[in-house]
Amino acid sequence: MATGDQPDIVSRLKALLPPTWFTASPIPIVEGLLSGAASMLAGVYAQISFARLQTRISTATGGFLDLIALDYFGWRVMRKTNQSDDSFRARILEELLRPRVTRSSLVAMLTDLTGRAPTVFEPALPADTGGYNLPCMGYSLAGRYGSLQLPCQSFVTVLRPASSGIPSVGGYGAPLGGYARASALEYGQLSQIVGSVTDQDIYDAIESVKPAGTIVWTKIQNSPDAPLVLGPRLDLDFVLDTSALS
Repeated sequence: MATGDQPDIVSRLKALLPPTWFTASPIPIVEGLLSGAASMLAGVYAQISFARLQTRISTATGGFLDLIALDYFGWRVMRKTNQSDDSFRARILEELLRPRVTRSSLVAMLTDLTGRAPTVFEPALPADTGGYNLPCMGYSLAGRYGSLQLPCQSFVTVLRPASSGIPSVGGYGAPLGGYARASALEYGQLSQIVGSVTDQDIYDAIESVKPAGTIVWTKIQNSPDAPLVLGPRLDLDFVLDTSALS
């Protein structure tokens, strides 16, 4: 017998009856009447208990947790496909307490969102551009051209999550079909691409943490830029295991 269930409420109702009434035991007719009322009251108690849980982020469940997220963040923070309540709750709490309006908060937001750290360059920040006679600058190695004509602006390169793609459609090097494996070949388009994070999610995330009055130029790509190859270059007549280079 738990607090608020039907047997508990029946016992409470019986305790309210005058002790000189219904001295015989059992009293099936009286208990039947009390059980009917207790059944209704137990349902009311269960609804009250459930409603109380939905008023706190730590205990809300299901659609009520989605309503809490909508109330705080609008459509920016939404439950992902098949995401559990505990996982979604952790996201809500993280967003509520997330640092904002700093470079580190921008990096943290995008890293949490995509699982891959972005590259941030501020042309008016010497720590990014380097300077003459400083070890943090080298041609094609470190540092970039800076400009004081671009104050309060930054250039951010964001990498999409590796899991995004078009479901059930094979890509280059993928099998077109196999036992217990769904795959197909067709012309794809950008609108078909799905994943845990969309490009619009990335733009919205940047907008939510960047300082007011600043401009964040954003480039979104699937993989990092190829590293610069330094040193002697191969001849145009290079062939595997054979080269004019000595």
